[in-house]
Parts: sequence; structure tokens; C-alpha cells
Amino acid sequence: MINLYDLTQDDLSALLAGWGEPGYRARQVWTWLYKHKAAAFDAMSNLPKDLRARLSEATTLHVLEPVAEQHSIDGETVKWLFELYDGQLIESVLMHYEDERRTACISTQAGCAMGCVFCATGQMGFARHLSAGEIVAQVVTLARRLQAQDERLSNVVLMGMGEPLHNYDATLAAIRTMIDPDGLGIGQRHITVSTVGLVPAIRRLAREGLQVRLAVSLHAADDAERSASMPVNRKYPVRQLIAACRDYFEQTGRRVTFEWALIYKANDTPEHAEALAHLLKGLPSHVNLIPLNPTGGFDGAPSSPERVDAFRAVLESHSIPATVRVRRGIDIQAGCGQLKTEVMRRRKGQGVIHYS
Repeated sequence: MINLYDLTQDDLSALLAGWGEPGYRARQVWTWLYKHKAAAFDAMSNLPKDLRARLSEATTLHVLEPVAEQHSIDGETVKWLFELYDGQLIESVLMHYEDERRTACISTQAGCAMGCVFCATGQMGFARHLSAGEIVAQVVTLARRLQAQDERLSNVVLMGMGEPLHNYDATLAAIRTMIDPDGLGIGQRHITVSTVGLVPAIRRLAREGLQVRLAVSLHAADDAERSASMPVNRKYPVRQLIAACRDYFEQTGRRVTFEWALIYKANDTPEHAEALAHLLKGLPSHVNLIPLNPTGGFDGAPSSPERVDAFRAVLESHSIPATVRVRRGIDIQAGCGQLKTEVMRRRKGQGVIHYS
């Protein structure tokens, strides 16, 4: 069955034209999908009944229903675990900010093949890529929930489960649907693509003619240290990665964000900060400092506030802007992969459990 969220506008037009429908019908369906965020074909009230019936028989809206839902104590973060058609589980997070930003953190894969030792998703391994439609469906689902509250989804970060650039074609197709002014209409500069550092894909992304933000999970400035925690570094060493980031800036004019998970006594010393500052010298960039989000499969601990402040002070002394990112949803396991790991553990021990 065709997942309508997998289709571009041209694909949808071709499908309906093949059914003998006039051209404007595709525009109507597209509007129902992304402007109204219809969750059922019957809601598409300006379509003929026979067309709604045929759409129902031949296609699906791929409406995502959660098997688990958790709300943070402060009420600002909600995390969902969605089950796909084949039983795979993926996570999506919605974050509310005081400046009225509403940010969706979405997944691009079921599991992850990158194997970063401190990441719950990396610890579970890789199951499969998501289709473009499965990526888009997460955005539509969260936007639909906000729309019901008279709110609007303003930002999307592809920082959930999986490596977006490992699933390059589906990720790019999903982004183009998100930014379509006739669709979800999310500004390009309000979309962030996260990567562990797939150098060829970064260079390819730089030439897509997009203005999306690039966030690189760096976490170490030395090849030996980075390779020990992030296996991808063995294939694409730090210097190659930074060269690709410079290329991204030169092609797009967009400064690159570097994510640095601060792990107590592992990568949070002033010496580590000096090495990072030296590595980024001359590259327009921003560093997000994130005290480690602990996971069951990694025994590292988050850095203390004092060590975080000292690390940031070193970077700022080198005129490298750095922000200590607030860890959102710690009480609900909002780090990617954590809720899925818990649900899988429960299912294994007690049978299938759906809860909210």
C-alpha cells in the first residue's frame, strides 16, 4: 500500500492523474495532508466520496499511534514511542520553550549502525532505515497535536534515533516535504540535521542548495579518543571531518554547530577545551556543551557545573561561542533510544505492554 507521506507533490499528481482525476485534486489532497494534517480520508470533505474510497483502498496516511507516552515533570517535554507497520519502534520528542518555539526531535532510522558507546540507540544496533514518509509522519503527528492546541510546530531537529546522513535519500526527501511552502512550510533555517561525521554525505549535503543547519556530534578533538567512543572516526578522522565542515560553511554560508557531550574526567578538562579551540580555529562555528545524558550501557557520568563552566570559559577565551544546552526530559528518558530500550526490556520480560 502506498504511504502518501512518501510521495512528492509530483508523485501525488502522477498517481491521481493515472486514476483519471483532474490536476487540482492532487493539490487538494496535498493541502489536506500538510495544511490540515488530516488523520483520515473521510476528513477530506471537498473530495468526492469515490476518490476518498479509492485513496483508502490503495494508500495509507500512516497515522502514528503511540505505544508509550511520557511527560516531563515540568510539562515542557513529551516523548512518544511509535510502532511501525513491521513492529519496529521509533521515538519522537516534542519540546516547548519559553520563547514559544515548539521543536520536534525525530528519528530517521530504527536503531543505529554508528555504535557510539555513550548512546542508547547506538547500543541497540541497527534494524532498518525509515522511509521518507515514516520520517515525515512523525513531524505531521506532532504538528497535528500542536495544531489541536492552536499552536504551531516551529522547529525540527533530526537528532532522534539513527544517523540521518546514513539514510541520506530518505532524509533529504523528508526535508524537502517539510520545507514545501504548500505543505508544512517549516523554514529551512529551523531544521537541523545531526551527524556523527559521515564526510562524503556532509560534502554532498553542502551542494543541495539548502539552508538547513548542520550539527556535528564531535565529543573529542583527538583521533584516538574519538575513535574509542565513536567508531565512525576510524573511517573519517577528525581532520577530514573538520575539512568537510569548512566546505559546508563555504558552500552554504551557514556556521556549523558542534555537539560536545561532557563526560566527567573523560573529555571535560581545560586541556580538552584547548584542543577543541585549536581544532575549530578559523571555522565559523558554535559549540553546544551538553552534560552527558547517562545510559544503562555506559558507565560515564555527566560533568559537574563547575567543570562545564571552566570548559566554556576556555572556548570563549578563544572567541569560540559556546552554549551549555539544557538537558530536556531527563526524568522521562528523553535521550534517543532510552524509552525504546526500556519498553523492549519490559516486553521481553513480561510480554507486550502498551502504556501511556
